[in-house]
Amino acid sequence: MDQGEAERGGILHAISNKRNEIRHRRTLNLTYRIIVGVVGTLVLAVGILAIPYPGPGWLIVFAGLGILATEFAWAHRLLTFAKGKYDAWMVWVKEQHWSVQALLALATFAIVLGTMWLLGALELAAGWVGIEWAWLQSPIL
Repeated sequence: MDQGEAERGGILHAISNKRNEIRHRRTLNLTYRIIVGVVGTLVLAVGILAIPYPGPGWLIVFAGLGILATEFAWAHRLLTFAKGKYDAWMVWVKEQHWSVQALLALATFAIVLGTMWLLGALELAAGWVGIEWAWLQSPIL
């Protein structure tokens, strides 16, 4: 074992010891679990919102579930289940004809464009270049 592995092991051991100390103090443990629950839920919510957009939406979802899984068994089971389904979906998509892949990409693009329109981002961006079309205005803002 090299020095880097020993340091990582030492850090993980120290974190584990600190968590065990917290676990034995009822009020502090409840507070810790609530904080982990709130942070994990917020990260998970951001990830779910980011899924249809280009970028790390699913990574954020799995990070949120990973945070929750540090304290909650249900989240660990859900994380395992979700990763399995995600991997199966990606295998299925890769096995499809290019036309199916293109249709899926087009559907993703439509979702992104639709939510950008609903949130007023299209009108904002069009305004930057001097386009003032009425249909770009968000129906909800």
